Amino acid sequence: MDLRGYIALCEQTGNLKRVKAEVDWELEISHIAKIVEEKSGPALLFENVKGYDSPVFTGAFGTTQRLATVLGKDPKLSMVELTREWLNLSAKGVIPAKEVKDGPIFENIVDSDKVNVFSFPSPKYYELDGGRYFGTAVFMVIQDPDTGDINLGTYRMGVLDDKTVGVQILKGKKADRIMKKYAKAGKKMPACAIIGGDPLHIFASTATVVGAKSAYDVVGSLRGEPVEIVKAQLTGLPIPAGAEIVLEGEIDPSQLRNEGPFGEYTGYYTEELIKPIPKPALDVKRVYYRKKPILWGISVGRPVGDMHILYAFTRNASLWSDLTKMQIPGIKSVYTLPEGSGRFITVVSVQQMYPGHSDQVGAAVVASNTGTYGDKIIIIVDDDIEADDLPRVWWALGTRYNVARGTQIINKGRSTPLDPSIGVDENKFIMSRIILDATIPFDWKIKPTEIKPTESVQAKVKARWQEYGLD
Repeated sequence: MDLRGYIALCEQTGNLKRVKAEVDWELEISHIAKIVEEKSGPALLFENVKGYDSPVFTGAFGTTQRLATVLGKDPKLSMVELTREWLNLSAKGVIPAKEVKDGPIFENIVDSDKVNVFSFPSPKYYELDGGRYFGTAVFMVIQDPDTGDINLGTYRMGVLDDKTVGVQILKGKKADRIMKKYAKAGKKMPACAIIGGDPLHIFASTATVVGAKSAYDVVGSLRGEPVEIVKAQLTGLPIPAGAEIVLEGEIDPSQLRNEGPFGEYTGYYTEELIKPIPKPALDVKRVYYRKKPILWGISVGRPVGDMHILYAFTRNASLWSDLTKMQIPGIKSVYTLPEGSGRFITVVSVQQMYPGHSDQVGAAVVASNTGTYGDKIIIIVDDDIEADDLPRVWWALGTRYNVARGTQIINKGRSTPLDPSIGVDENKFIMSRIILDATIPFDWKIKPTEIKPTESVQAKVKARWQEYGLD
């Protein structure tokens, strides 16, 4: 599976629309994509971008069905069911990446003075954005100078000039910690920005496969076959042989460049006063790309778009994995709401086994590596409700949640600086959070009697359904 294979699969299943009319990279592509995704429409391949002869692809993860297609699973599965499948796959053995000598990514090579990032149809998404954005569906490869470990991470990348893109590496993230090692040594950090290859690469940095040495191994393990990688010619960093576009170069930790503003996945701008902010920058030394390279973009703005589906799924998987590692019993399902920007609101379904069990689950979510970063509303429900069955979740909040008994407010916790609910004058890395326990207390001797259909009659009704003529 590479990006072209995925696009072909979307087309085969009726989940792709080719836009043949000429469209402008400036605002028009993004606005078309946003209208379509808010109506849960198909993925889009813009084949006629003004001034360019290569296409732009959007909407890769716009629906749960397309998410299932990326994962190679039944498109009828729900988000929670897909997360279970992901966890089952990640528990299997490691399939390490396979290094090859050549690949389609080397079909075109542009060096030194001829490098021009503007040769690709990077969109400008919204009017207040600071410019065009090469990287919204991009991942970056770097190497830890001490351990030699390869790190893959996703970061927005604005085009600063013809040979430079900004890289939003947030403080405290692994890439930030690695970059500081280069800064301490007085060295520049080699890096490759990558678009394309297996779409699972966008998920890989949040997945855990025991024994995997890099996210490439994670992708191979989840896909069931090794990722073919080649070495970038200047830095020696591993890149997918089937990638669409690769920008190879280096980041000088001591040289920050103004980048932004950019409309974020929260639906808001988060830069103070909507102005550029100094960020690390990738100085591009060489560019590799396939014939007619496909620039993959993820539209941004208010939920729900494909970025929110992506964020929700990756946080589902990582949080569920965290809780499993913490040996919290009884976890039945985990769901991060795309409507909450795919980050801020989480529901956990638990089969209670002892007094205080639901309290433990709420505390564990807050203490987990995933939940501690930006999760601010945690809802705990009983195991008769799937975490993504939102009508039943609201029912539990209405009938099982006792405000005085079931509410915990935690005043300080780690936040993402992209959260627009944190004021300009507040610490952008600290937030409060709330746990809403919507379970029936385990230790109640007399519990509410739920109205339930009679199983035998329900089975009879289902067996005769076509006779009723109600289909």
